[in-house]
Amino acid sequence: MTSPLLAAEGVTLGYGQRAVVHDVDLAVRPGALTVLVGANASGKSTLVRGLARLLHPSSGRITLDGTDLHRLPTRQVARTLGILPQHPVAPEGIAVADLVAHGRYPHRSFFRGHRSDDDEVVAAALEATDTAELAGRRVDELSGGQRQRVWVAMALAQQPQILLLDEPTSALDVAHQVEVLDVLRAEVRRGTTVVLVIHDLTLAARYADELVVMAGGRVVARGEPVVTLTEDVVHTAFGVRARLLEDPDTGRPVVLPRSAGDRE
Repeated sequence: MTSPLLAAEGVTLGYGQRAVVHDVDLAVRPGALTVLVGANASGKSTLVRGLARLLHPSSGRITLDGTDLHRLPTRQVARTLGILPQHPVAPEGIAVADLVAHGRYPHRSFFRGHRSDDDEVVAAALEATDTAELAGRRVDELSGGQRQRVWVAMALAQQPQILLLDEPTSALDVAHQVEVLDVLRAEVRRGTTVVLVIHDLTLAARYADELVVMAGGRVVARGEPVVTLTEDVVHTAFGVRARLLEDPDTGRPVVLPRSAGDRE
């Protein structure tokens, strides 16, 4: 089944009177992995919060298959959209398996609590994120990297059609970054639409079906990484000069920032 179309139409988002995202149009390609990149304060996280219905646009609208996201029932949105924010907080003392099981909440109702397949889904999410051996441990006892993988497991357990993740690899070493991104790539192959924010431009280029580059709260480039990620785009978005090489395995860009000494 094809995921519904999530789109921003002329969206401005911010906090109080301060606009952070300005007049953005963005249609998230269904069944693809879309990666948002940009410098700090470029609007990536704010845009993801808007797409997840955590922020209401001050102008424009966010739509799901053409319907204003803010007009849809909360449970319908929860079954369709999964969100892993940048700094999630777990209840004190909760065990890993119990936290991951919270991802099943949208699939339950007042009259039907624990479903027969919930345990299987939770176990699969733990296995996919290499956290099964942590199932009985308390979340607050884990390392930062372990906690991050547990949060990703909870998001996977929700089984959303569209999964939004804000910097899901930020606390991970390179091996676990690749593991998590491989998990998300596998979800895309199963038909899930995935949108994530990451900082590593080379990993973004390697995994993205579509790359969205933001600067100053606006989308400055988007498309396939081999076309979108250029030296000029990197300079515009990040204010640094970079040399782009071709990854011998994928043919995609490898980004090598140049220091002031390199340019002398």
